[in-house]
Amino acid sequence: MTETFEAGDVTLRRVREFVWEIPPEGDMRVPARVLASRPLLEQIADDRTLEQLRNTTHLPGVTDYALCMPDGHQGYGFPVGGVAGIDAENGCISPGAVGYDINCGVRMMRTDLTYDDVRGREEELVEALFDAVPTGLGGGGVVQGDAPTVEAVLERGVEWALEEGWAVEDDLTHCEDEGRRPDADPDAVSQKAKDRGRNQLGSLGSGNHFLEVQRVTDTFDAATAEAYGLAEDQVVVLIHCGSRGLGHQTCNDYLRRIEQEHADLLADLPDRELAAAPAGSELAERYYGAMCACINFAWVNRQLIMHRTREVFADVFDRPWEEMGMELLYDVAHNIAKKEVHETSAGERELYVHRKGATRAFPAGHPEVPAAYRDTGQPVIIPGSMGAGSYVLSGGEASLSETFGSTAHGAGRLMSRTQAKQEFWGGDVQDGLREGQKVYVKASSGATIAEEAPGVYKDVDEVVRVSDALGIGDKVARTFPVCNIKG
Repeated sequence: MTETFEAGDVTLRRVREFVWEIPPEGDMRVPARVLASRPLLEQIADDRTLEQLRNTTHLPGVTDYALCMPDGHQGYGFPVGGVAGIDAENGCISPGAVGYDINCGVRMMRTDLTYDDVRGREEELVEALFDAVPTGLGGGGVVQGDAPTVEAVLERGVEWALEEGWAVEDDLTHCEDEGRRPDADPDAVSQKAKDRGRNQLGSLGSGNHFLEVQRVTDTFDAATAEAYGLAEDQVVVLIHCGSRGLGHQTCNDYLRRIEQEHADLLADLPDRELAAAPAGSELAERYYGAMCACINFAWVNRQLIMHRTREVFADVFDRPWEEMGMELLYDVAHNIAKKEVHETSAGERELYVHRKGATRAFPAGHPEVPAAYRDTGQPVIIPGSMGAGSYVLSGGEASLSETFGSTAHGAGRLMSRTQAKQEFWGGDVQDGLREGQKVYVKASSGATIAEEAPGVYKDVDEVVRVSDALGIGDKVARTFPVCNIKG
């Protein structure tokens, strides 16, 4: 008898270990799949994630199945941890399935420092980083951009940063798409969005965004870890942020336009938050160009923060950052819809691969993996909570056949920010991390720390275990926080 899982009016059947499926019914165009262990599935079923996942199968052109990664939780229309490949010729593109923080993502910078080099200087380092890297809501960035600067960033991405002295050549070759989406159309980004972004270039923002100094605690695949330049006890830096107010405004702009111009498509969807523009329409092309421009902005945002971090380390440790081996390992986007060619049940197709809170995970040999990692697979960075550590994976061989080349993007939330502030007190969390785990945290408010308490998140070890077992993202190394700054 087939094993099933009941969650309200949703019944999932077990396809095989860690793969659960909601069969098509009613107006569902394809099945919906959840990749999870039973404990993770029980947590995923606690909110509207399964309902939202089922709703995504109504989008025109959705191909094979809609997916929820092991870290999935309720989002805006489309679940966080959601992946959908949608036909780029006969389907649609959905801003809600990308999210408000376009190209929210993470980058990891390795160093030649060891934990002993940092031990005893954590407070000095966290204070210096907090002073140097703008955090929190509103304006303030490493660069106060005028209009021509914003236009150049939107069009050229990290190439602009290289020209202006904020990057080195290796930063481009170790970034997804070399830090530039050539389909970017700055003219498709509204003036209001540009105005919101111009003073936020090089800033973390608020919420779950952070800059974290970490140490490598474990390596699981010696050959791949060596290819990635990772070794136990090594210090690395993880940066997590996105396109700030510019991306948020762009998403909002296009959701409103879709409501006005494609009300007929919207009327056929079970949730207005899935608002989508038909492939080939003027609005779909405009949104894609605007989204790609926001992607470029976010890559520059993380690049500027990394540059400032290099300067801080140079000051604190009194030597040039180059001598400390502060090189970019990789930068990955996890809120994005990209045109990619995939083998589907209907043959090879160009798809808009929507990844919302999911990470591209292309395996070894894929032509879009940077040359430095083509023999090992694309690096995948999965942040955990401040008290549980993070992981580096490599793109798994099964990812192309199972998940349109995708895996999880983090631990995934267990509770809302409102609930977190009711359950935790920021000062207690901060003290507990410092005294119990030697993790030094600084933020602009105690509420921010409470919202990001370790207890707010799922078990990242379990999320990664599922990814590794399914072969969509293979374990390479584990890291643990040393110090962390938040908005």
